[in-house]
Amino acid sequence: MSARFSERLQVLSEGDNRACLNQIQHGIEKEGLRVTPQQKLSQKAHPEQLGSALTHPYITTDYSEALLEFITPVYRDAADALDFLSQLHTETLNNMPEGEVIWTTSMPPVLEGDDQIPVAYYGTSNTGKMKHVYRLGLAHRYGKAMQTIAGIHYNFSLSEEFWSLMQKADKADSLSAMDYQSTGYFAMIRNFRRYAWLLSYLFGASPALDKSFLYGGDGHGLDELDEETLYLPWATSLRMSDLGYTSDAQSSLPVCYNTLDNYVNSLWKAIHTPYAPYKNIGTGPNGEYRQLSSNLLQIENEYYSTIRPKRVTRTGEKPVVALKERGVEYIEVRSLDINPLMPLGIDLNQSLFMDTFLLFCALQDSPEISEQECLDITNNFTLSVREGRKPGLQFQDGDSSREFVEWATELFELMMPVARLLDQANNTDAYSKSLNLESNKLSDVSLTPSAMILAELQKGKTFRKYSLEQSARHAESFQNNPLHSERVTYFTEIAEQSHKDLASKEEADTLDFETFLQEYFSAEEISV
Repeated sequence: MSARFSERLQVLSEGDNRACLNQIQHGIEKEGLRVTPQQKLSQKAHPEQLGSALTHPYITTDYSEALLEFITPVYRDAADALDFLSQLHTETLNNMPEGEVIWTTSMPPVLEGDDQIPVAYYGTSNTGKMKHVYRLGLAHRYGKAMQTIAGIHYNFSLSEEFWSLMQKADKADSLSAMDYQSTGYFAMIRNFRRYAWLLSYLFGASPALDKSFLYGGDGHGLDELDEETLYLPWATSLRMSDLGYTSDAQSSLPVCYNTLDNYVNSLWKAIHTPYAPYKNIGTGPNGEYRQLSSNLLQIENEYYSTIRPKRVTRTGEKPVVALKERGVEYIEVRSLDINPLMPLGIDLNQSLFMDTFLLFCALQDSPEISEQECLDITNNFTLSVREGRKPGLQFQDGDSSREFVEWATELFELMMPVARLLDQANNTDAYSKSLNLESNKLSDVSLTPSAMILAELQKGKTFRKYSLEQSARHAESFQNNPLHSERVTYFTEIAEQSHKDLASKEEADTLDFETFLQEYFSAEEISV
């Protein structure tokens, strides 16, 4: 344990200082495909009873018209976020086409080619058209299959009081409060990336997939489990492997999260840098848009990463501009699979562990990442998602390699005093209990979700059959716990208001779409 880490822990344990640790803010975003009883992607439009996907605050769509996205409000207590997420599942299942379920695994069901993956539609407003065209661009750049992969995003923020205490402890008086907070979040992000392999092992839940995901392609390096299922014997998260959110174009972006300016400038440059292969995509029939631009990135969100620095944007404001002007407000963890063993795909124990892990990442020393370490981090993570449960697995740590269990055990020991601080601040023992529970997976690999799922598949169930059974079982559990009448009324009113908001947005537009895009991309220039 370093002197700086110890000093920060000491500061937080003094007097009333630990109270800042019961002010952590949480929000959860969860994706889930609407799937038919035939284990295929729904071809039906987003249910009108659920409101407008463009303007509903909690229920929307991601890439596909069939890919639901649930967004909880921000809560101090993670249990409240999970409870709201449960209500969103129940409300949605009650208003979906008969027979459809919310697919409970990250990897998709039976896919029948790009023509059978409907791109999400958001109406005729310029904002809605922009969201739709952006998704068309993703299809042309990466293919549609990759866009049907679903996951959980865990949003996390520490209070301004926490950052003020840390700034005093670090004697960082030369920085403004905003700059110190941003610097602190980027330090957290760097450590997250250093240790993200641990999360893959503990929570990875996509060791297998349906053959149709690859559209009959070969060269994937996967093994055949049965006539419908592909897998890797030691995999934890194929969702996060090179089968999922990766691309040759994005691998050229020099983003290792050393500073906010570096991050913002890298993304800004990518959004404004022409990329020849994308220029060849051209336009569609009658000059219709097939992408927002032919640049390396269409918008910031196209950059796939395991974690993002975030700031709530103002109307029409670009995310990079918000970060540049007002600093980092929270972080978004994007590497979590949906766990099909759990109705919500995540539970309170995992959330408590995530809080401990992320706070540890904020408190632990976090030097800037060199070019070599950046490569090592990428290689370690790749190993963890493809071979994370392999006995004797070695990761690179500086100039030497380290055995997985040894390194993971050390991290758990370092995290325990952080968990105890969270326990004391919240008058509970739940954080240290969650740490102890997860540590059992280090000595017994069969307790990991990826191992448990593979064990079920190896009993003779195909991936598609297993996933449908779990999806139906979870749907039944939600529907057996109906919402109170006032909650039904609440969600009904929100859905109705979202349709009104959509109509108002469409009526208010005065610019043609081409001019709208030109103004959007030319506004709020920043220096690179």
